[in-house]
Amino acid sequence: MVTAVILFTVTVVLSSTVASSPVTLTLERAFPSNHGVELSHLKALDTFRHQRFLQSTTSYVVNFPVKGSFDTSKAGLYFTKVNLGTPPREFYVQIDTGSDVLWVSCASCVGCPQTSGLQIQLNYFDPRSSSTSSFIACSDQRCKNGVQSSDSSCSGRNNQCTYIFQYGDGSGTSGYYVSDFMHFASITQESLLSNSSAPVVFGCSNQQSGDLTKSDRAIDGIFGFGQQGMSVISQLASQGIAPRVFSHCLKGDSSGGGLLVLGEIVEPNIIYSPLVPSQPHYNLNLLSISVNGQILPIDSAIFATSSNRGTIIDSGTTLAYIAEEAYNPFINAITAAIPQSVRTVLSRGNQCYLVTNSLDSFPQVSLNFAGGASLVLGAQDYLIKQNYIGDGSVWCIGFQKIAGQDITILGDLVLKDRIFVYDLAGQRIGWANYDCSLSVNVSASSGNGRSEFVNAGNISGSTSLRDGSHNMLNWN
Repeated sequence: MVTAVILFTVTVVLSSTVASSPVTLTLERAFPSNHGVELSHLKALDTFRHQRFLQSTTSYVVNFPVKGSFDTSKAGLYFTKVNLGTPPREFYVQIDTGSDVLWVSCASCVGCPQTSGLQIQLNYFDPRSSSTSSFIACSDQRCKNGVQSSDSSCSGRNNQCTYIFQYGDGSGTSGYYVSDFMHFASITQESLLSNSSAPVVFGCSNQQSGDLTKSDRAIDGIFGFGQQGMSVISQLASQGIAPRVFSHCLKGDSSGGGLLVLGEIVEPNIIYSPLVPSQPHYNLNLLSISVNGQILPIDSAIFATSSNRGTIIDSGTTLAYIAEEAYNPFINAITAAIPQSVRTVLSRGNQCYLVTNSLDSFPQVSLNFAGGASLVLGAQDYLIKQNYIGDGSVWCIGFQKIAGQDITILGDLVLKDRIFVYDLAGQRIGWANYDCSLSVNVSASSGNGRSEFVNAGNISGSTSLRDGSHNMLNWN
């Protein structure tokens, strides 16, 4: 099961007085199911997304409401709602693990869309309308940190910290940085409701171009979930407010949804693999691929991380992409393992199969990573149902290749129905199979430390800074 580019609807939870507190966000599929959606359409969405890759003690937790788009022919996005400024205004922003910066469209933006096909009201941030907003100067240490990671630049003309993000598809955004409050609705261990806030630096976009200007998938901005200093996760961690770990669990059934937690989901079956150090994305060392227990004859050097190779975990990608040199051995091994009763067909260049019964006859695939951790995939983790022919269903391999590139990107096709923990403090990523409709235990600590757990369930209802209605989660 696959989702498209991932976004969430969120009101983040914090306390300005309590350190390392987890934040829980419920997720909802932006479209009910990929079944029947052409692979070419999903691949086109991923191509757009890949081109946009940029070169303590637990005290409370909140369950967040989720909104999303059901427009499968255009975007199928998940987005998060953040509250910025004083008084706070709501902004819907795409969650992006491939970049670091939170930026939103600002007043007088050139090229910013006016309406959205995602059935949301677009807003524009105006620093002059917020009593707590301030500009970031070039001399500010936060700007200097951003320069080191290419997330910011400086103009000697006005001493203002600025940014220019240009994406591979020709779209882009430019603007300047401001500091203002992000507001959070929180519930303490004692079930006391409190509205809290924390200062964060974010981008104020005054110019956009390319696909960012299109109304069909327009949102207010992008929420970078990367590891660099300009990311909100890094900023909150440096203030002692949130831990340097986040987790998600994406539901793979037709209803979609799941959890995103600013904190560590704790589950005894989680296995970890170390992150490749000093990389802009979440890279792991993929060592080999097995089909029905047999390691494929693929040179492991193909998967080694370099300037144009490596394996990236990316919840913003719909499908999965495998290094071009590994693609044919992978496809051939799966095809060779199925019984003759399963007919092979080609659909728009994709390897597909006409299945009249269940998928039980398809082989098990194992992605084997450094540290002895394997990601074991069943048929529904690498196949996508396309359509029906007579009494059978056409299932196509969801793993694609990017022509001329030996990069491997693991998107929602393989991430679904699993807990994934991004432990930035411990520089590792972990996973475990899980029913993402169930509640999870959350800890604010990572690595060697441990704090009390909070049970974070998918509780229906709404959370609002305006009406004060919140969904409380039970403590263990």
